This record gives sequence, C-alpha cells and structure tokens, in this order.
Amino acid sequence: MILVLNGPNLNLLGTREPEVYGRLTLEELEDRIEAWGAELGLSVVCRQSNHEGTLIEWVQRAEGEGFLGIVMNPGALTHYSYALYDAIRAQPLPVVEVHLSNIHAREAFRRTSVTAAACVGSISGLGPLGYRYALEFLAERVGAQQP
Repeated sequence: MILVLNGPNLNLLGTREPEVYGRLTLEELEDRIEAWGAELGLSVVCRQSNHEGTLIEWVQRAEGEGFLGIVMNPGALTHYSYALYDAIRAQPLPVVEVHLSNIHAREAFRRTSVTAAACVGSISGLGPLGYRYALEFLAERVGAQQP
C-alpha cells in the first residue's frame, strides 16, 4: 500500500495557475494515480492537506497504518519546512518527492527543496506523469513486500 500526499494549495489544481500546473483537478489527478497504482499492483491512498502539521502526522503514522512507501508533493512546504524534512527522516519508509512544475526553472525561492534531501528521490517538471514514475519506482522497491 502506497500513501500519496499532496500539500498546500494542491486542492486548487485545475484553477490555480493552469499555465504552470495544468488543468487537471486534484480529483482527476487522484483518479489517475489510483489507476496507475492498480496497473502496478499497488493499493494507493491519496490525501491532501493545506496544513503542515497534518502532513507531518500522516508521514509519522504511515508505517503504522501499513504503508510501504510515500509519494509526496509538499507544495510550498518544499522550500522551507524543516519540520516536514525531520518527519520524513524520522520514519523508515521510502519517500519520493514529486512536483508538477520544474521547480528549478521557476522563481529563485522555489529552486531549493529542503525536503528532497530526506527523500530517496525527487521528480520535478513532468506534470502528472511524475506521480506515475514515483509509483513505478516504489513498486519496484517495495513490490516484494506487497500482500
């Protein structure tokens, strides 16, 4: 089972800066992610929160809830949340950071990810496909552990 977490403002997908983030809504993105997971033989649970503490608690509880890996788009928390970084580091599951846009080609403050260093990998700028590639990676990494 894989946990997919989306952070602040991702609930606005489809309407917030569609030229940057695309026109796909969060619900449509989650439907795709669940379908991709099923293709890979993975059970996927998607969650979104605008609250840093909620995301931290989900990361901390993930292993206890039976998850084998995490795909996370921390949104703007990527650039400054050392608390989220610490939560990722404090738990044993592999975490792949995903961003719809290429954070390295955006405003200067978006070019640094403090959370990526706590993750096993980071995918940026590939739109929704970044989530699929993260799932493929986790399927290979934890596939043997799936029930």
